[in-house]
Amino acid sequence: MKIARIETFFFYPESGKNLLFCRIETEDGLHGWGESYVGVKKERVVDEYLRAMAPYVIGRDASNIRHTAQVMFDDFAIRRSSVDFFCAWSAIELAMWDIVGKKANMPVYQMLGGACREKVRIYANGWWYGVTDIDSTVKRALQVKEMGYTSLKWDPFPGPWRTHITRQEEDYAVDNVRAMREALGPDMDLLIDAHRRVAPHHSIRVAKRLEEFGIFCYEEPCLSDNLDLVAEVRHAISTPVVTGETLYTKEDFARVLEKRAADILNPDICAVGGLTQMLDIAAMAQPHAVAISPHNYNSTIVGLAATVHLSALIPNFLIAECFINLKDACDSIAKLGLTISEGWVDLPTTPGLGVDIDVEQMRKKPYKDFPHKDMRQYWDEFPRKNYVWGVANVTR
Repeated sequence: MKIARIETFFFYPESGKNLLFCRIETEDGLHGWGESYVGVKKERVVDEYLRAMAPYVIGRDASNIRHTAQVMFDDFAIRRSSVDFFCAWSAIELAMWDIVGKKANMPVYQMLGGACREKVRIYANGWWYGVTDIDSTVKRALQVKEMGYTSLKWDPFPGPWRTHITRQEEDYAVDNVRAMREALGPDMDLLIDAHRRVAPHHSIRVAKRLEEFGIFCYEEPCLSDNLDLVAEVRHAISTPVVTGETLYTKEDFARVLEKRAADILNPDICAVGGLTQMLDIAAMAQPHAVAISPHNYNSTIVGLAATVHLSALIPNFLIAECFINLKDACDSIAKLGLTISEGWVDLPTTPGLGVDIDVEQMRKKPYKDFPHKDMRQYWDEFPRKNYVWGVANVTR
């Protein structure tokens, strides 16, 4: 099963960001799909990493996944961690697992010991992109509920991401969540994402005010580069704290566990080095009674499939992310996709990751740049109503 070819593909889904896929072919005719996590406006950076990494991987056996990962870290990355390296390697690693599963004629989760659950629960994200006020947020959320989802996530804070905000901005976040709870009822799980925005005192104050609304979890309350700040928030509030989407190594997650900085970890399988690394992180977290809720700002084809296989395998899985704003576009290029219904994903039953992409259809929507949003104009567009925004947050 020697690797003969590595090819990358961009896909423009008309929402969020371009998606980056990787297709690996072996000398004996098998192929596997992988995907890299990418950030909007920075997608091409990871693609360049993938192209540079290909010569190190071609000619190696697709089944030697752990060894190849170590070689790439040692000899390509020169033992220096970086998000772009891990995002690129994730795509290759996942494609290798897809190939190995096809060779074994088994779904990946079955090949690695079998599933711990029959279905994987997901929460909806991406649905709130473009909302401009609380009313439009609620209206969009009600549409998500109509689609059958029983859990959703969004960022209730207004404005650009800044460490220090006004009390009025805190009030807006609380009013946002209050309106959502009143509209959606008590049975909808509400996941709050603070996006590493604010200082601990803001984060703690808002979290305590949100407790009456029965929040499912409170994600990235402050910058995870300083885990002492995250731990400070976690120890001050009763809502479960999530961190991990901006962490990429086992060493990073070891520090989270040592500091007891989170109740839930949310690494991204397309950003931390693929399935192998995710399994290691989950195993590290289990004896600490820490759950895994995989981050998954990726396609509803490869990225979601890989997340589903991981989620099926680990005992400490909680709930996984699904960006529903990407689903229709992804469905248009999926030759073989996943079954999603009522907020659950069925486990794939076909060999490998259980998905496939129509390359010709994907080529019809190549990379396209997303427009730049000047955040200096944000406050002119955002309805103020009875809120008074801080002048410090307007200019940049």
